[in-house]
Amino acid sequence: MAFVSGLLFRQINLPPMLGFLLAGFVLHLMGVENNNFLLAVADIGVTLLLFTIGLKLRLGTLLRPEIWATTGLHMMASIGLTFGTILAFGLAGVMLFEGLDAGGALIVALALSFSSTVFAVKTLEDRGSLVSRYGQVAIGILVIQDIAAVIFLAVSAGKLPSIWALGLLLLIPGRHILGMLMNASGHRELLTVFGFVMALGGAALFELVGMKGDLGALVMGVLLAQHAKARELAKTLMNFKDVFLLCFFLTIGLTGLPTWDTAVAALVLLALVPVKTALFVYLLTRFRMRARAATFGGLVLSNYSEFGLIVGAIAISTGWLSPEWLTVIALALSASFVLASPLNVYANAVYARLSPRLTRFERAERLPGDEDINLGGNRILVFGMGRVGRAAYDEMLPHAEGQILGLDLDEAQVERNVDAGRNVVLGDATNPEFWSRVRYPNEEIEMILLAMSHHVANIDAANRLRERGYEGPIVATALYPDQEEELKENGIDAVFNIYAEAGGSAAARMLDHMEIWEQMEANHDEAEVGAETKAKPAE
Repeated sequence: MAFVSGLLFRQINLPPMLGFLLAGFVLHLMGVENNNFLLAVADIGVTLLLFTIGLKLRLGTLLRPEIWATTGLHMMASIGLTFGTILAFGLAGVMLFEGLDAGGALIVALALSFSSTVFAVKTLEDRGSLVSRYGQVAIGILVIQDIAAVIFLAVSAGKLPSIWALGLLLLIPGRHILGMLMNASGHRELLTVFGFVMALGGAALFELVGMKGDLGALVMGVLLAQHAKARELAKTLMNFKDVFLLCFFLTIGLTGLPTWDTAVAALVLLALVPVKTALFVYLLTRFRMRARAATFGGLVLSNYSEFGLIVGAIAISTGWLSPEWLTVIALALSASFVLASPLNVYANAVYARLSPRLTRFERAERLPGDEDINLGGNRILVFGMGRVGRAAYDEMLPHAEGQILGLDLDEAQVERNVDAGRNVVLGDATNPEFWSRVRYPNEEIEMILLAMSHHVANIDAANRLRERGYEGPIVATALYPDQEEELKENGIDAVFNIYAEAGGSAAARMLDHMEIWEQMEANHDEAEVGAETKAKPAE
């Protein structure tokens, strides 16, 4: 059911996760109910998700005002807005709202103040923007929301973490031992097992001392984030995580079907999502983010969180809420996913329509690394400074000394390249505002390489280039034959298939070494003949 539904949604360019959600509702109609197996697999998926987020998270980013201040201000405003709306409908005598007191209204408002980590990360991964400026800000906001969730769980349970929780501080120096174990795990199945042990073991360890297990998985990832094999481990776990998360979306659909009362209440709460999104956009621009990045970040966070179901369940078990409110929260959560998915798929079109209004909120002062970029004097541009981009940059450097520029949307990647002596700046080729800041690109730029790791990002960048009037050659990288065709259909002049042409590069190296070896043997033979010739007269 999940496969068929996901496949249908993929055909209309919507995320398969929406199909999984729909499959859950259809299965519920067929009489299927949530069970321990589905819930356990869904929990593993969420745990792996948070662990892989930690592997890519730079802890220092959480200290930036655009993250912690935005999170705090947004949560306070969101809780106040939802609380006021629920009380207003209650005073008006509207259905379920009428029987809800101020305490219950506050619980529901808190439950709906969080954004979905699962939805946001899946959306960012599909778009290839997990390491972008707005992607990192969105992840940082979600992490701080998770910390707030831990505090709520502690308060609602009426107990603080165990005194043994202080022992978790030993994980900080212990990360060196974990790094040694990761090195010793190699590159195949043992590395995968290591990842599962760190994610699930970290979650179990935190729960053992009375803390949220999801936070433990995140912390374990953060402790290993600076390791050289962190990216490799994240890629190794990616497919496992995606399959397990399928069960997460199924469990939401299986939560329950609406009645007239619960459906009306959910629609009222769903109407607050656009306000929640607009508030994110406004706050992020106030903290010096560009309007486009703030809009994309707001759209990624424009949903309710699965944590709302946990809050609802706790509130029902303690008698703070009536049971039907769990169905209301589940419906509002599901509907927010349905609403947010197409908005994120067509985020560029949404921003293009609203940009004249949104740019008014931009501040003249920019965040560090987000200033205007001067491309003047550069003949060659390389977008994506990962392994392929670095290799291409180094090969072309002798032919364009001082006239080649690398660009990457990952701040850590930029720092590594700059430290290695390369001319690299922070920039997002898929961002139309980036090209609006380029001075005379058609006259100065002679060659562009698109070596970004995400296929869609390369296509988007090529379209932006052609829209800006660039007619020069564009070369792009691909992994599969169908990607090659799609790239050529989108204005790419030449495509380098990394897998197919790696063998050709290896063969070229082999031929070079064969020629060197043959020349060495020829020189050796000549030396032997010369030695024999010199020896004959002496005899």
